[in-house]
Formats: sequence, C-alpha cells, structure tokens
Amino acid sequence: MKSVTPFLMFQGNAEEAMNHYISIIEDSEIISITRYGLDQPGAEGSVMHAAFSLKGQTFMCIDSNVKHEFTFTPSFSIYLTCESEAEIEKVYGALIDGGGAMMPLDNYGFSQKFGWIADKFGVSWQLNLPSEA
Repeated sequence: MKSVTPFLMFQGNAEEAMNHYISIIEDSEIISITRYGLDQPGAEGSVMHAAFSLKGQTFMCIDSNVKHEFTFTPSFSIYLTCESEAEIEKVYGALIDGGGAMMPLDNYGFSQKFGWIADKFGVSWQLNLPSEA
C-alpha cells in the first residue's frame, strides 16, 4: 500500500471548494487539477481529478460526471486542531458561512472550545481548541 488519501466527490463545485478551503487554512495549496475536455463524459472544464493539501494532509476530489442523489454525510468529517481562540473563531466563521452548525462553537467540557459544522458544500468539519491551548 502506497498511501491513504481522503477523497471528496462534488457535483460541479470541486474547484470552488478547494479554493475556499486553501484560502481559510494556512499552509495549504492546490497540488494538481485535471479538467474534462470537449467530448469527455464530464462538463467541459470541470474537475476530472484534483489533489489539494490542507496543512500537509493531501485530499483528492472530483466533480462527478454521474448525477446522484447522495451528498456528504457528517459521519465523516475533517477534524482541525486549532492553536488559539482567534484561529478557531476565524476558521469557524469562514467555514460556517453558507453552511450550518451541528454543534455551535462552545465549551462542551472536553475542550476549551469546539464546533462541528457542515460547510456550504456539505462537507463536515470538527474544530477543536484543546484545553491546553
């Protein structure tokens, strides 16, 4: 086995999501994008395959060329450990914009501050500020 990589399937907004995420999380970048061309199964210019990195963790994503009724589920989430209250507030505010809270940012006893949200793309995020931060 060479690696294990989280894979996100979007329906037409993969590039927008990647750009949104790398604008919020420091030390992040789009690694590669391969786009559908004319006469290929996906919409021309949409993401056939892409890779991006958030704080060193590589993700892959696509714009599905097959329409489906399912979307992301909160049972799989991206977990961020933040270093300061300012950082968790900033990241939470940027990710919840257009999305919704499953657990609003608060002290739930197991950490100084925690929030669980679904962003505007439907991707689930858990943000944690450990008590020792």
